[in-house]
Amino acid sequence: MATANDIAQLAAGLAQLAERLATQHVADAPPAPRPLPPRVLLTVEEAGERLGIGRTTAYSLVRSGELESVRIGRLRRISVSAIDAFAARLVAGDTTQKAA
Repeated sequence: MATANDIAQLAAGLAQLAERLATQHVADAPPAPRPLPPRVLLTVEEAGERLGIGRTTAYSLVRSGELESVRIGRLRRISVSAIDAFAARLVAGDTTQKAA
């Protein structure tokens, strides 16, 4: 069983350790990871999220050709510019429908 003296020594040791950890230099920390560049190609799911539509609808738009995509091996990717162009076409189509 620990005595009061043992507990006091343990508390003092923990206090010293906490002080040492608090005074460590920032240089001891690992370097921050490099930020990734903005992505140019997105998955179909990510494109759907960006458009605010579901995964199934996004795949349907790709299948019909309304949303332009590219194949890289077995992967299907959609460029950010294709997403922007699709959204612009939607807005232009909505604008003409509202005016009619």
